[in-house]
Amino acid sequence: MEKSRVYFTDFHTKAFGSGLPTKLKNLMRAAGIADIDMDGKFVAIKMHFGELGNISFLRPNYAKAVADLVKELGGRPFLTDCNTLYPGKRKNALEHLECAWENGFSPLSAGCPVIIGDGLKGTDDIAVPVEGGTYVKEARIGRAIMDADVFISLTHFKGHEMTGFGGAIQNIGMCCGSRAGKKDQHASGKPRISARKCRGCRRCMRECANDGLFFDEATGKMTINTANCVGCGRCLGACNYDAISFVNDKAGKLLNCRMAEYAKAVVDGRPQFHVSLVVDVSPNCDCHCENDMPILPNIGMFASFDPLALDQACVDACLAASPIPDSQLDRHMHEPGFVDKHDHFRNSAPECEWESCLEHAEEIGLGSRSYELIKIK
Repeated sequence: MEKSRVYFTDFHTKAFGSGLPTKLKNLMRAAGIADIDMDGKFVAIKMHFGELGNISFLRPNYAKAVADLVKELGGRPFLTDCNTLYPGKRKNALEHLECAWENGFSPLSAGCPVIIGDGLKGTDDIAVPVEGGTYVKEARIGRAIMDADVFISLTHFKGHEMTGFGGAIQNIGMCCGSRAGKKDQHASGKPRISARKCRGCRRCMRECANDGLFFDEATGKMTINTANCVGCGRCLGACNYDAISFVNDKAGKLLNCRMAEYAKAVVDGRPQFHVSLVVDVSPNCDCHCENDMPILPNIGMFASFDPLALDQACVDACLAASPIPDSQLDRHMHEPGFVDKHDHFRNSAPECEWESCLEHAEEIGLGSRSYELIKIK
């Protein structure tokens, strides 16, 4: 099998020369993005806007560089992400947009509109078949993302407390899932309702098609009818008060494999291109409302048509780097009884693993772990 091509450039610039956004555009051109026919096409640029309080997410300047290049190629770009499963500042489109604006993402700063992919309450999704899927037959993907003609992922490559690292596959698979899609990947079983938080508004009942909810007139609270509930997660999206939640218990291999299959559902059958920036490599996901100092130095920018090869190249570069002193990774490595896993991400978050995601992604034909790294200045 022919190796996939991954293009790389570092973060060095010349004094009084062009800046990093221009360098990113040059990287994308060298990687062949101009080969994609974007003339008059809707182009989804999938990225993470960062939870409020977190400042390790990618700066809007990088998003604008991608959007401007898409427009130069005749495309009609928009930045997008889907609502979160957990309670936070990005759980519905109104709060998500406000969060994006506060973090600096606007049509002016990004050079294109910002659209929340799964709608107001995270329920505007579409069931997408997963060809060759073992764990997922239909992925619940944000409708706006699937309506796009061309798909581009712009990823902040960082650590992740559950999946080892958050790369292109995580940005595409987990983050393009609607709230029901995230539940499908991340959680299992039936939802639970907090009696303390429930307002008795019954909005959730409008979303339930299976008589999975029961309103207790005596208490004025909603409860789960476990005999009928199918665990679809749509009630969660309907609740404005964070009263409904799922237990996150699909960690490890099952989570990673489902995430890879969701990513395949997103990109199959349409033009795609992927960019990852290994910068501000925080130990945890940008979904956190805080970020610890980076665990690894800034390495560079990577681009490829193959999201799997891109992730493999990024993780290889990270594993070859030296930990930053006094970071979470470095502190763990100096704890009494430390057992070296010879893996920066597992040493930073010992309960995680990432190999199963890349192995399964290759098995289902998402891409290739074998790559040729092409360096440009």
